[in-house]
Amino acid sequence: MGMPSHTADNVRCISLPSILAAAGAGAAARIIDAVTPGALATARVAVALGLLASPPVSDAIDRTAGTVAALASADIGNLGFISRAAGQPAALTKSQSDALDAYNNAVRQFKSVLSQRRAQINSNQQLPNLPGQALYLARNSMISTYKDLTDALPSRIGRRNKFGIPPAYFDADNEPLIDEYTNLFSIMQAPPANAQKSDTPFNDVVDLGAVIARAKGLDASHAEAAGRISLGLFFAETNGNQNMGNARSNTYKGSLQTGVSEDQNGQRKWASIKSTIAALDPALSARDDKEEARIGNLDHRFNHWTAVRDALMNAHADLFPRIPAIVKALPKPIDQMKLFELIQIVPSPTRSALNSGSFANYRVSDPTIMGYLRNNSIFTFGQADRARTSATFREILDAMWLFNDKFERALSKFNEIKARQKG
Repeated sequence: MGMPSHTADNVRCISLPSILAAAGAGAAARIIDAVTPGALATARVAVALGLLASPPVSDAIDRTAGTVAALASADIGNLGFISRAAGQPAALTKSQSDALDAYNNAVRQFKSVLSQRRAQINSNQQLPNLPGQALYLARNSMISTYKDLTDALPSRIGRRNKFGIPPAYFDADNEPLIDEYTNLFSIMQAPPANAQKSDTPFNDVVDLGAVIARAKGLDASHAEAAGRISLGLFFAETNGNQNMGNARSNTYKGSLQTGVSEDQNGQRKWASIKSTIAALDPALSARDDKEEARIGNLDHRFNHWTAVRDALMNAHADLFPRIPAIVKALPKPIDQMKLFELIQIVPSPTRSALNSGSFANYRVSDPTIMGYLRNNSIFTFGQADRARTSATFREILDAMWLFNDKFERALSKFNEIKARQKG
């Protein structure tokens, strides 16, 4: 996958978690954070960052319609809580007072944008192009200004929050705002009416990742790791929701948030190994034939099976043969998932780091690359993080805390699948 372009249409959905992002959710995050130093860019996870995120601020991008309806009447501008930050003592320095004012203004703005979008949806108004972008930026501003506030006033760091966001970055009193943020994205990013879902979406991702790895020459153990990593990518891109749209991009769609050209490239690469796949797993090959016939000439990104297959072949299959070395260098499964997510976000530097012989110590200092990282919720929040001019890949992996919850849930789901298979 080539380096994502710096345009407002290039936003992958990295769900914010679990993250914080339903939209944002989702990826390589292509540039999921839509804010570059000094300019607006589109993020490519969600979800996510999802809340990536896609999606990129809470975990429940797939909330039920009933839950969404229950929240629909909420007056976001008058939620029944007061931010802890609003109760500061009077004896503040000017810089502390400025930080507090900036944060309170950001919270008010976030509430206003949420309320506006909810009213538009409830009254069936036509939404603006990229309707999730304003929400995403307002959410980021709230998190960033809170980090600036806690840097100025460490005593304001509060209790843990249900999203797993470091308390220095997020006031737990604002959890209802993130819940509403996620609910709105779940509406705005609903799959199209003609999307072709799978009854076994998680198993499909694991099976496709594993069989592709076997076709690339890996043994059973490392092929299993490929399946686990692939499931992590599914959660990172869309919070585990199949056939998702993207409220922050007109380019990236589907279960692994790919563009048309990426999907087509993946189709060609799959065709080149299809005979090997058929020999390795005739039943899976037959399932593939069935899904190909089902999608026909429609957009392959809106058939869960073909979307996942093509995305893995496009960006990740060629790297699967290196999984044995990656597992040795990064023994923690979540670090392995993060590495492959970075292949989506900053592919060239990540490959260079792998080729360096010292992945963790390889340093990135190119301003453009640092911008792509920030656009995907890495070194994004607060002046101190955004002021960084370089980082090692170990530091980058550690800074991907917004993805942790998503990858933990992917790992849990993977273990569940394997337990059923053995049981």
